[in-house]
Amino acid sequence: MMRQFFIPLIALMTTVASAQTGSEREPVSYIGGEICNPRLHDGGLAYAIGAENVQVMRANRTHPDEADGYGWTYNHAANITYWHGKFYLEYLSNPVDEQQPPGQTLLVTSDDGRHWSKPFVAFPPYQAPKGVTIPKPYYGYIMHQRMGFYTAPNGRLLVVAFYGHSYNPFKEGGIGRVAREIKPDGTMGPIYFIRYSSHAQWNETNTAYPFYTKSKDKGFREACQALLGDKLKTLQWIDEDRGLDGFYNLKDSINRVQATSYYHRKDGKTVALWKWSYAALSPDDGKTWSTPVRIPSLIMAGGKQWGQRTPDGRYAICYNPIETQPYRYPLIAISSDDGITYDSMCVVHGEVPPRRFMGENKDFGPCYVRGITEGEATPPGNDMWLAYTVNKEDVWVARVPTPIRTKWTGKVDDNFDNIKPHGAVTDWNIYRPRWADVYVNDRHQLCLTDSDRYDYARAIRVFEAKAKTDISLDVQVAAENDDPFEVDVTDRHGVRIVCVSLHGGKVVANGETVGSYKQGKWLSLNIRIVDGGVEVQGHKLLAMHSAQHPERLSLRTGEYRDLPNRNTPNQEKCPPLPGCDERIAPAMYIICLLYTSDAA
Repeated sequence: MMRQFFIPLIALMTTVASAQTGSEREPVSYIGGEICNPRLHDGGLAYAIGAENVQVMRANRTHPDEADGYGWTYNHAANITYWHGKFYLEYLSNPVDEQQPPGQTLLVTSDDGRHWSKPFVAFPPYQAPKGVTIPKPYYGYIMHQRMGFYTAPNGRLLVVAFYGHSYNPFKEGGIGRVAREIKPDGTMGPIYFIRYSSHAQWNETNTAYPFYTKSKDKGFREACQALLGDKLKTLQWIDEDRGLDGFYNLKDSINRVQATSYYHRKDGKTVALWKWSYAALSPDDGKTWSTPVRIPSLIMAGGKQWGQRTPDGRYAICYNPIETQPYRYPLIAISSDDGITYDSMCVVHGEVPPRRFMGENKDFGPCYVRGITEGEATPPGNDMWLAYTVNKEDVWVARVPTPIRTKWTGKVDDNFDNIKPHGAVTDWNIYRPRWADVYVNDRHQLCLTDSDRYDYARAIRVFEAKAKTDISLDVQVAAENDDPFEVDVTDRHGVRIVCVSLHGGKVVANGETVGSYKQGKWLSLNIRIVDGGVEVQGHKLLAMHSAQHPERLSLRTGEYRDLPNRNTPNQEKCPPLPGCDERIAPAMYIICLLYTSDAA
């Protein structure tokens, strides 16, 4: 009897041990208590203090020169790197729909990550050689990319992408991966295939570009060979070409993993992350892998997840924490000390502007996030840099200071004197569309401008959460248009306690007129919140919503929005939003002082 009991007990102990957090059965785990509220664009979550969202490219069909030079409105799959003192960002582009040909890959650059060049073509639409016809059921070519850049051991920088057939660029629909070199002066070398799809009979005789071995540049050939030999870098390609030739070490028996990102944990093991919450573990730098498993604590759908070691030596995973596939918001980060156990879910990008152009599979929100891959150069500073698209039409980056913080301790006394003009606004969460800027001017004043009829500029300051708070704000309405300037005070979950609106010379708080202002003159705005009671400019008001501990001040050059939401149709045919390609009369609001204190 003793022996019969002992054997199952050992089996049970083995099962429990194998499912332990950090093991092959659960390489990572989220243990934080924060969850996403699907009704809110920011999920009702705390903000990563100091995160800055910068719109790199705003799609424009009517005036292509305002955007990419082509007027294409499906833009997606951004990748980012840093090399020789400059940021490089790659994204794919189609005229209207997700897999509608023609497709091409564009490149933008920036010296500081905040001001970006106009896009230029890295990989043009594919033109098949004479005599090569498009096989049924395909009818054109598009680009696809899970990986964007590779800095080789010899210092060469490669930009890479994948050519495939429309509506199925994978397996038999794939042609192959192309690469070209980016030179230090910004010019690019010729395009070469670096690997053909293993699912079809492609080679130099039936493809548009030569194979990399034909290059006369030895350094370029060495860079390509180094990339092909890097089993971690090339794992990013696996869902575009499943590797019938045994190219990949990962044995993906479920044929499921997509959009690889990876990082080395504190214990030296490598974690691979994929869409739909999948993860796997390698003890030997990608030579062997555990079987991919779904992580139940990482709630996500078909958007990418991104994991990395952050500049402060900690770890972060970024993704959309929602299972509803067509609605990919907010973009969040969770953080960890060891790369295994994560908590502190917080907002990286919590805005969802209206989608201006209809298109197939143009999901709402910021998604397909990617950062700078291990082994690439590190930008100066202590920031995590992320690239992504919003509504699959505009390209964005986020700069997230590390260590990632969600709470503020002490008073706020901001006069912007120590902020470099047009530099990063320390401790403020900044949302900067191309046509609605936020910056510090030469007088060290915070400026919010807006000439976008469908979006706004926004600046958020987190302060210490207390039941009794006084807020003093010096603001000037330098110019205004049809949209109001709104000042909100919210709690940790974004619940609005006060909304002060400045428009047409009136100061309106929670629906009541409490004062006036003159354009071009300074206004001292005073807000007091005491035990749930509200007072603005000396007027006692009812709170918009009951909230005990305010902790955020939000400045916004437009009205509060909650659309689109989870019920907004995603594929309903509709024309572009009226006037979306035209600027409106600019508005400008200037802030010279923000101060918080404990209410008496």
